[in-house]
Amino acid sequence: MNDNGMHALLAPARRAHVLASLSRDGVVRISELIDELGVSPVTLRRDLAQMEEEGLLVRIHGGAVPATGEPDTVAEVPETVGGPSGTIAVLVPSLAYYWPGVVRGMQAEAKRRGMRLLVRAASYEMQDERPVLERLVGTEDVRGLVVAPNPGTPHSQDVIQWIQEIGFPSVLVERDAVVLPARTPVESAVTDHALGAVLAARHLAELGHRTVGLIVARDSPHRDEIVAGWEKACAELGLDPSQHFEERFPPRTSPDFSARVDDVLETTLARGVTGLLVHSDAEAMAFIDLALDRGLSVPGDLSVIAYDDEVASLFTPPLTAVRPPREAIGAAAIDLLVRRIEDPDRPVHRVSVSPALNVRASTAPVSGP
Repeated sequence: MNDNGMHALLAPARRAHVLASLSRDGVVRISELIDELGVSPVTLRRDLAQMEEEGLLVRIHGGAVPATGEPDTVAEVPETVGGPSGTIAVLVPSLAYYWPGVVRGMQAEAKRRGMRLLVRAASYEMQDERPVLERLVGTEDVRGLVVAPNPGTPHSQDVIQWIQEIGFPSVLVERDAVVLPARTPVESAVTDHALGAVLAARHLAELGHRTVGLIVARDSPHRDEIVAGWEKACAELGLDPSQHFEERFPPRTSPDFSARVDDVLETTLARGVTGLLVHSDAEAMAFIDLALDRGLSVPGDLSVIAYDDEVASLFTPPLTAVRPPREAIGAAAIDLLVRRIEDPDRPVHRVSVSPALNVRASTAPVSGP
């Protein structure tokens, strides 16, 4: 066992960890992975070489970066259609976990529309995106904005107000907002994350689970929607949502991460929970690893559904997961913006796209009493 308290994972789990880190951070370092995974340098380099052969990553000195043309890239782009020309500026919080699929969807739709993208990533720590947005708006040939501002910061509403006040064509992506004081809705393309939670609750209910749990990061921008959908579904289905954690977990590389997950798992089991929805994939995998360490069976003793489905299928057992329609959301945002550019007086449109539940091996009918 290494200094972080993580046991040496089997090859499928190591691969899933590496891909999750690449999606989140955009790069992995051999020195950090050795410590995180509890494996030798030889084993890790062998894993990375195999993954490179499979086209999952590209090795660089001291680590690896994501390969281009990932599996969920939009495979086919229709021929260009008529419409406005020019550039669409895009500002998202990250170009790592979650957002690459959204951006690929934007790229495909922009290409189909004969337009170009100017993509910038802020960060989840940025409190006020207005300086970045001002530069983007002032860039030559930029016709409109697609923005995912950070919610919950002191300046979040100021950013929304500024975007609307400048009168520049704009669409929010994976964000829902209003303009004060009239609370006028802002044009947006979002995933129906509440429905994602409903799909998970329904699946557990269909398998006979009655006492279920939700574990969602307190700082997730989709927390409120997931919690609302989960609570509504549990009430309608007659489930006992006796376990509801909203956690601000420490970084996954922190020595405190496994201990905190272990505490939550302990309480979950003490309350008789047999089915869990966990946001996101990495946290779900951590819970399963610790459950297996305790001699529990997944899904025999505990069924687990992950939320995001970035790398859930690569784990062992492959995780049942809610998959937001990332590429479709990106395409919808570009489509809305192009239509706004073509017709500035059209009514405000708010597009909500449904996620899907991919059922795999981490959920099963509830065991007997």
